Amino acid sequence: MRTKFIKTGILSFFIILFITLLVLPGFYGKKSAFSAGNDTYKHLKLFNEILDLIETNYVEDVDSNNIIEGAIKGMMKTLDPHSTYMTADTYKELKINTKGVFGGLGIEITMINDIITVVSPIEDTPAYVVGIKAGDQIIKIDGKSIKGFTLMDAVHKLRGKAGTKVTITILRKDLEKPKDFVITRAIIKLKSVKHKIYQENIGYVRISSFQETTVDELKKTMRAITKKAASLNGLILDLRNNPGGILEQSIKVSDIFLKSGIIVSTKGRTKKSETVYNAHDDGYEPLCPIVVLINGASASASEIVSGALQDNGRAILLGTQTFGKASMQVVIPLNNGAALKLTTGKYYTPSGKLIQAMGISPDIEIEYLVPDKNRKKSRQIREKDLKGHIAGENEKEGEREEEKSNSKSDELENDNQLSRAIDILKSWEIFNKMKKG
Repeated sequence: MRTKFIKTGILSFFIILFITLLVLPGFYGKKSAFSAGNDTYKHLKLFNEILDLIETNYVEDVDSNNIIEGAIKGMMKTLDPHSTYMTADTYKELKINTKGVFGGLGIEITMINDIITVVSPIEDTPAYVVGIKAGDQIIKIDGKSIKGFTLMDAVHKLRGKAGTKVTITILRKDLEKPKDFVITRAIIKLKSVKHKIYQENIGYVRISSFQETTVDELKKTMRAITKKAASLNGLILDLRNNPGGILEQSIKVSDIFLKSGIIVSTKGRTKKSETVYNAHDDGYEPLCPIVVLINGASASASEIVSGALQDNGRAILLGTQTFGKASMQVVIPLNNGAALKLTTGKYYTPSGKLIQAMGISPDIEIEYLVPDKNRKKSRQIREKDLKGHIAGENEKEGEREEEKSNSKSDELENDNQLSRAIDILKSWEIFNKMKKG
């Protein structure tokens, strides 16, 4: 009698859940709830019958809660890789992640063809240090296969107390066989914005991810750059290997560089999911030319910023095609402390281009060249190197200037994309001077 009551309760729960999803604002379509519900009710009855058969005839006792949770996870797997059911524990981890401080390895992962795949290792984290790369496929964690895992299942296994070790087995295109990486977990404190000044008047800003503090960090960074370089002749915004993050932050970051125009728009099945985000003229936007660096590991929020600056004619994009992850997820908390992360829309650039699965194309396509550490530097022999040469005026000052120039080129020789971006901005400055002349 009790078993029958439980099963009746389960059926009622699924019916209530189904009806709730139909009437939630923004989640119902044009089809009538009653016409859709008739067919769904039959399937829920079938689910109840199967559960009854399992509980009655399975060789061992089963936990109905585990079966139902497994059924929910299976239901979410029929959707896209980013829609998922999160238990109370995994939902807590998601909230911790957006704060920018958590115990783990420092990698952003996604699901590609049912395989957990690294979008990007985050700079200066344990995963980055041991050599995990974008595109690596994770097939085992601590020697156990993770086939059938959801994204959140994998995150839960990879996270842990700082100081503990985890072994992940990686498949990589240029490796003949799977390789084990032993990584020591650490407290990941993500400082999402870093900066430098090149050539005395070219600013460089690196955004490694979009989290709750990114916009505040960027505003401080821009103030620091303009203070160091009184006349800023160019700015490089480096979004390479940036796996994304919070949508709101990407919109605000774009707004820092734009005085007007559309930043991004979202579209879904319902009117509720259609939104257009516009830039505002705050009077503090930098006026100098901008080059944005992108690559195949630039995803989600970083693609929104890239697309916004490109389509509004505010920046040149340099690098390679971006990842192409531009679907919008809404997190819906549930009564049991768990949550549903559901894809409800897609992102479009200001010109109306769909980013999802397509990515953002650079204006100037340049592959990153892995530096050859064995290559010896060569230096052209010049007149002043000849023994007994006639000294030129201010020769010592010239030597000092050359040493300074060489040290700067040494700093950039390992990054051909960054070096090219600086050359473009320097050329821009030279042509502007020629016009004025």
